[in-house]
Amino acid sequence: MPATAAPGAPGERPALCGHDQRSGSAAVYACAEEGDLLEVRLGDLHPTQPAIGYDQIYYKLGRYTLGKDDVNKRFDDWCEANGQGGVEDAEPDATLADPSTFDCEVEIGDETDAELDAMKTLVVGPGGVPYLTDGHHTFTSLLEVAGPDVRVRVRVQDNLSTLPTSRFWERMEADDRVWLRDADGSTVEPTDLPGRLGLDTMNDDELRGLVYFTKDIGYASPEALYAQFRWGNWITGNPEIDLSEWDRGDVESYLAAVRAVSEAQTALDADDVVDGGYTAAELGALEEWNDGDAADDGEFAKLARPYSDDKPGKLAYAMEYKKEHGLE
Repeated sequence: MPATAAPGAPGERPALCGHDQRSGSAAVYACAEEGDLLEVRLGDLHPTQPAIGYDQIYYKLGRYTLGKDDVNKRFDDWCEANGQGGVEDAEPDATLADPSTFDCEVEIGDETDAELDAMKTLVVGPGGVPYLTDGHHTFTSLLEVAGPDVRVRVRVQDNLSTLPTSRFWERMEADDRVWLRDADGSTVEPTDLPGRLGLDTMNDDELRGLVYFTKDIGYASPEALYAQFRWGNWITGNPEIDLSEWDRGDVESYLAAVRAVSEAQTALDADDVVDGGYTAAELGALEEWNDGDAADDGEFAKLARPYSDDKPGKLAYAMEYKKEHGLE
C-alpha cells in the first residue's frame, strides 16, 4: 500500500498514535496513512454531504428485503465495498454482522487494482474522526438493513488529523471532498453536516434520487465526485425539463420523469457546462439516449420491469418497498 506521513511537521505523528489501538478508535484513524484499508464500523462514519437520494436507498432496501436474487444483494454490495468483487455464496442464515457466513469472490490479499479502486473512501479529520468521502448511499443502505455495528473496509484517501478544524474544511473544499449544498440547493456550513449516516439524520434530495435512475440511460458513471448532485442542480436550472407532474409514488410517472431528464442529458453537447464548471462529458453524458437502444430495450427497459418480473427493475423495487412501508 502507498504510505505517507500524517500531515503536520516533518516526521510528526498525531498525539493519539500508539495510545489506543482498538479497531475503530480515534487512535487507529489518526495513525492511518494514505492508501491504508481500514475496517470501520458504519455507525462511526461521518458524512461529508447533508443529503442523499432516498429513492435510491428505497431501491436498495427493496432489493435487500424483497429481492428475488439467489444470494441476497446486500452481500454482493458488501463484498464489492470491501474490495472483494461480488458475493459467491452465502449460508441460509448469513448475516452482514458475521462475514464468515458468506463468501466473496476475491480473497483478502488477492484484490486487483480495479477492485481496490471500487472501494469507498474516507479522509481522517481532526481528532481522528473518519469522514466518508464516497459511499454514502451504499453504506446508508447497509446500515438501514443491518444496523450501525456492521463493519467493512474503507480506503484512506488522506490523513488530515493534525490540521486545525477550520483549515481541515478549507482543504476538504479545495480538494472537492465535501458537498455543502442541501436538498433544496441552499448552502450549508460544515457544522451543519449530520454526525452519522442514516435516513433519520440525512435529508432527502429528490432530484439526486431521480438522477440515480437515469444512469446508463442519460449518463454513465463519471470520475467526478458529486456528479449526481451536479446533474440535480442542472435539472433545477433547466426550464426545458418539466417535472410538475412527477409523482414519486407512481411508476409510470417516475419513468416519464427519468425519460425527460435522460433525454435532456443526451441532448447536451460534450462541452456544455452542467454545474460547477463541469461539462456534460466530464459528468458522463451519453452521446445517445439509452445508449442507442429503443425504449423497449436496453437499460430503460430494464428499469421499467415490474415487480412481478423474475428480475424486477430498480424502480419496481423502490415502489414496492415504499408501498410496504407506507412511504408513498
